[in-house]
Amino acid sequence: MELKENGETETITSNASATWRNTKQEIMPATVGAMEKGRYNIYPSHPLDEGTIYNGYESLAQWIVKQKTVVIDGYVGVFWNRIVEALTHEFEKRGTKVNWHRMDDFLRPGNAIEQLVQPFLGAADSVWGTKTSLQLADFYQMDALATLQPNPDFPINILIGTGAALSGWEAAVIYIDLPKNELQHRMNAGAIANLGRSSAEKPTAMYKRFYFVDWVVCNQHKASVLSRADVLADGQGIDWLTWAYAQDIRNGLNALSQSVFRPRPWFTPGSWGGQWLTEHIPQINQEEPNYAWSFELIAPENGLVFEHHGVRLEVSFDCLMILAGAQVLGKHHARFGNEFPIRFDFLDTFDGGNLSIQCHPSLSYIQEHFGEALTQDETYYMLDCAPDAKVYLGFQDNIDPTAFRQELEHSLANDTEVPITDYVQSFPAQKHDLYLIPNGTIHSSGQNNLVLEISATPYIFTFKMYDWLSKDLNGNPRPINIEHAFNNLRFDRKGEMVPQELISKPYVLEQGADWKTIHLPTHAAHFYDVHRIELENTVTVQTHHACHVLMLVEGTEIRVRVGNKETVFQYAETFVIPAAVAQYTLINTSGATVKVVKAFVKDDDETTP
Repeated sequence: MELKENGETETITSNASATWRNTKQEIMPATVGAMEKGRYNIYPSHPLDEGTIYNGYESLAQWIVKQKTVVIDGYVGVFWNRIVEALTHEFEKRGTKVNWHRMDDFLRPGNAIEQLVQPFLGAADSVWGTKTSLQLADFYQMDALATLQPNPDFPINILIGTGAALSGWEAAVIYIDLPKNELQHRMNAGAIANLGRSSAEKPTAMYKRFYFVDWVVCNQHKASVLSRADVLADGQGIDWLTWAYAQDIRNGLNALSQSVFRPRPWFTPGSWGGQWLTEHIPQINQEEPNYAWSFELIAPENGLVFEHHGVRLEVSFDCLMILAGAQVLGKHHARFGNEFPIRFDFLDTFDGGNLSIQCHPSLSYIQEHFGEALTQDETYYMLDCAPDAKVYLGFQDNIDPTAFRQELEHSLANDTEVPITDYVQSFPAQKHDLYLIPNGTIHSSGQNNLVLEISATPYIFTFKMYDWLSKDLNGNPRPINIEHAFNNLRFDRKGEMVPQELISKPYVLEQGADWKTIHLPTHAAHFYDVHRIELENTVTVQTHHACHVLMLVEGTEIRVRVGNKETVFQYAETFVIPAAVAQYTLINTSGATVKVVKAFVKDDDETTP
């Protein structure tokens, strides 16, 4: 997989000073419009059965006036100035004086913050750093913050900014969350800066800092605030804000942890991106040059959307894991904690290009060098492919590592083509086949594939060796990582071993009168497994206290019954059954045989390190 291996999603450069966000895609609307039934839904939402979602600053200002003393905390990347302006306008309409304080005034000096974060950023020319051990409080002058107190001469006192709850004020707490896709659109426009910085850098540098430092400390802080917040708000709007009482959202997340749910997907173009997603999901912006990725379920970046009376509010997926991780992961929670372990995403190369020739790090390597708990073990499930499509996987039997490296380095230095199939095997892509890519395996998806990538959650650790001389969407070469790759490549994955061990051999695991479960065995090193359920009518599936991640991969529509509730999912939509659900029923409403892929964590004794 090549997701964000450059440290950012690829975007076409625009006049960053003149825009809030750099993307052709729209912000999710605050309110629900007319929806076409029977189509992939780009804004899946879940009803908030208890409470209300409020739309606008007026209602929030009314609530603040009643509280008198408030801290407004939130994620890095929130447009704090716009929130201050909007609330000030509402207070002025009421003739109410407000004593504002800003968390930015308590930041440590910029050079001190740079010294703090530098050990976690790696070399300046590197895509990767190491996950930080810092905490959010380390960015602030906590002694000075401790002296700040509300002024009784003002009817309202507000402290606003990332980390405001660190103040220790006895006050109502508002937490403003921000979806990672919108954060990155703002980042790519230069409209936001990293935590503690006064100005934006290049998006590649900013993304690296976000991933390895800012998101880590902000996620930890969010976890400490989430259970005591009074209000949760959605900060992705430029001119709007939706909010709800935090207890109502907590109740809603608890309900999701015991039912079926679908994260909100998001989409981004890339140098090799294709046209399958554009053609099959017409709701996404058709002006993008292509779509390389659909992030169906990448827990660190996806969100969950609630809806009440037509008003939407999105919170990050990690809110669910913070509050109900044990219910979501069940018997595997002790192993993974609140880190959701499985990833689903699409790689679209239809009428596009080849992915780079690449590999991923071993578990010990990713832990030692990048501070990750899991490594990037992957599989390619072929959702769709053209007759000429290929998958590159494993080495030729006569591979000479020294000669291969010399060829790659000559190509990098001289911009020359590599006869890649002299070194790497290729196989005709077959719809519904599963190709196994444990760490260290050389691989790539060729043109004219729509790959459902089923993987462990880590997603930026791709070591590219050869990129077919292609450039990114701005016409620049993309980083090549030959040294990292050769520190991890498994040259024993070659010859006949590859089709025997790295292309899954399906078999019928169990069956009934009108259904069967096909086992698509993964590699012994994969901690997750894959089944495909094929049914004519209905089948009931037991979870055995494990979380299931599913997608309809053939057929137009399926219903999922949990208890007495039924939810409809369309072709290519991803959905999750938490471990707390003992069983669920799949109901075929397509009129022909449907196929549903299911991924789940193996029990510990089934995985080889």
